[in-house]
Amino acid sequence: MSELVELWHRHHGSGLSAGADTRRRLLAMCEAMGDPRADQFTADIFAEYRKGRIEAGITANNMNREQAYLRAMFTELARLDHWKKENPLKRVRAFRIQEAELAYLTDEQIGALLAELAKGRNKHVGMVARVCLSTGARWSEAEKLRTSQIRNGLIQFVQTKSAKARAVPITDALERELKSHHEEHGDGEHLFGSSWAAFREGVERLKLELPNGQMTHVLRHTFASHFMMNGGNILALQKLLGHHSLTMTMRYAHLAPDHLNEARQLNPLAHLNLG
Repeated sequence: MSELVELWHRHHGSGLSAGADTRRRLLAMCEAMGDPRADQFTADIFAEYRKGRIEAGITANNMNREQAYLRAMFTELARLDHWKKENPLKRVRAFRIQEAELAYLTDEQIGALLAELAKGRNKHVGMVARVCLSTGARWSEAEKLRTSQIRNGLIQFVQTKSAKARAVPITDALERELKSHHEEHGDGEHLFGSSWAAFREGVERLKLELPNGQMTHVLRHTFASHFMMNGGNILALQKLLGHHSLTMTMRYAHLAPDHLNEARQLNPLAHLNLG
């Protein structure tokens, strides 16, 4: 199996932005499964491996990710004609994951948070947060902004999770503030320095309760949620967030005013004047 991983990496993975990390993960999986012969690898072997990982405390979400890596490797090797048999994981179902709550901030919470961040010593954190709230950018995307990415009323995000560049319009006022911030605090072409820890401290001082794993991501959820609540188009939101699949963006569709009004007007009790 480890030889198959190396074959995959040589012919495909080496060209991926996360190829080295995926190779490392795949090799670790092979080792944990005893590096079986590739032609004898079966769904049962993977199922036993997965069972042990779950019992050891690995989350179902992480196991689904490992399964996806391995399945995609066989798929790509088959496409390149290096694997002739059926994909061993073709019929293995991923775990069903309960969708996590997507928390977002209210107008009042946004104002309080920005005011709290302004009190801290980090001179970048407030502006990074404002970029995230204005564009739906991930924290890492905003924190790494360079002056060349800001022009003509747009911020172009290039080093993205999806590896696909996207451009998001911003106001003239924000563009001026970003240029002013760079002149005063920038480092070369970079606008900001590290500020994640300062954001966490601001959230803690404000005693905001956020779901696990959504510390800075709450800003992206807030952008998307307010976009839909204010009448935005779901397809436009997909492009702004850079989602490959509309399924990801549809998590925010229920916040659209039309959706909410339909729930009020079309429920069965409304017709009986009981709603």
